[in-house]
Amino acid sequence: MEQHSIIICIALAIVVTNLIRLIPMACIKGPIRHRFVRSFLYYVPYVTLAVMTFPDMILTPPSLTTGIAALTAGIAAAWMRLGLLPVAAICSLITYFLNSSGI
Repeated sequence: MEQHSIIICIALAIVVTNLIRLIPMACIKGPIRHRFVRSFLYYVPYVTLAVMTFPDMILTPPSLTTGIAALTAGIAAAWMRLGLLPVAAICSLITYFLNSSGI
């Protein structure tokens, strides 16, 4: 790819990324009062994280069983109100130990 094309692609990515952030700030002038919109916007980051994380948790380990075990342990740890770092550590340790034991 030419140097000129790479610069155009990077500039286009910057413009698109900033437009996505600036358009809502320019269009919405006050606090959002609609209950459905507020709850929708509250849960968008969690849903995005889940959509990106869950398939990789199950499909990335060498064994499907290992991935499902780590996901189940992570759900249980989150259910007990542990934070993000302890849940991630528990899932990683379970995956590591199950893979090293040959399961």
